[in-house]
Amino acid sequence: MKRVIAVANQKGGVGKTTTAVNLAASLAATKRKVLLVDSDPQGNATMGCGVDKGNLRYSMTEVLLGDCEIAAALLPVEPGGFAVVPGNQDLVAAEVQLMSKIGREVRLRNALRPMRGLYDVIIIDCPPALNLLTLNALVAADTVLVPMQCEYYALEGLSALMGTIEQIRGSVNPDLKLEGILRTMFDPRNNLSNEVSAQLIMHFGDKVFRTVIPRNVRLAEAPSFGKAAMFHDKDSRGALAYLALAGELIRRDEEGPSADGQEGRPAGDDEASMSGDDLPSPDHAG
Repeated sequence: MKRVIAVANQKGGVGKTTTAVNLAASLAATKRKVLLVDSDPQGNATMGCGVDKGNLRYSMTEVLLGDCEIAAALLPVEPGGFAVVPGNQDLVAAEVQLMSKIGREVRLRNALRPMRGLYDVIIIDCPPALNLLTLNALVAADTVLVPMQCEYYALEGLSALMGTIEQIRGSVNPDLKLEGILRTMFDPRNNLSNEVSAQLIMHFGDKVFRTVIPRNVRLAEAPSFGKAAMFHDKDSRGALAYLALAGELIRRDEEGPSADGQEGRPAGDDEASMSGDDLPSPDHAG
């Protein structure tokens, strides 16, 4: 299972960082070597790993600006069993400086190149915006994992993200694929959640993960302790859900592409279906 996964959604508050940290910990628990990269200026993934984002010698800022090799910025996460490249608000200034540099969109891809052979999975936590930092992550990634809440405007945001992915596929990263769509903070008692969920499955087929992440207090508490949920309360529904997600990822990888060769998309769908142009509008989601 060798790949770089960007966890991306331009909408904030969808469980993106929670997914990045807990998926990293869950994959590490299966004896995979995992690297987590915090490309979000908020530095929430860094804090969620128990690292003080205000006291960093090296961070993603120095990596992107070429002031240090990525290996110099690595920090072990304990408990966790994986490594993190931390990030903080300095990334805002780094993004501004990158705007004037040649090859600004491939900085992260180049930095990660020597790490690919050392880790089974590299997970990039993206900022909640389609900016240069997210662009770097999508150019560096093999696949994109999209966490999303099944709510009113979610489909509109997903359509915009799919359009961005398609543009990147057509230019700087033709091999970029959709890893899957993860339903987060899911409440099965909510009719709208169920309706949006049904729309997702109708359009994306088994690109929608079977694993669903529930609303869970223990999962929400864990970052304040600087731990993944499985080290805060290993029996909580949230921790078990992310372990199930890791298992589903591994199982998909072992099974390989589906029989129709379209990597799990419904039969008859072509690559254009990733653009999101024909996604139902929010008005039709309930």
